[in-house]
Amino acid sequence: MQSDEELMRAARVRAEEKLGFYAHFSAYIIVNALLVLVWWFGGDGYPWFIFPLGIWGIFVAIHAVRVFVGGAGVTDRMAQREYERLKRGKG
Repeated sequence: MQSDEELMRAARVRAEEKLGFYAHFSAYIIVNALLVLVWWFGGDGYPWFIFPLGIWGIFVAIHAVRVFVGGAGVTDRMAQREYERLKRGKG
């Protein structure tokens, strides 16, 4: 069982990871909205903005998966299972 101090440290790390994702996602939305506006008011040519939107979107999705699906939670669970297996002598 973790102490309150360890839990607080882990909670702080998770909160910082989430804030980092929210900042990344906000920048993605703002910058890509500006790129679409530049394209729109620049003559409606080929929609070139789809390339940065798509490529950067992939990285935002990876960041989201790492923060909300994987990340520390998965690592902690795997470490706990490994610890228990080693403790039983099945390493």
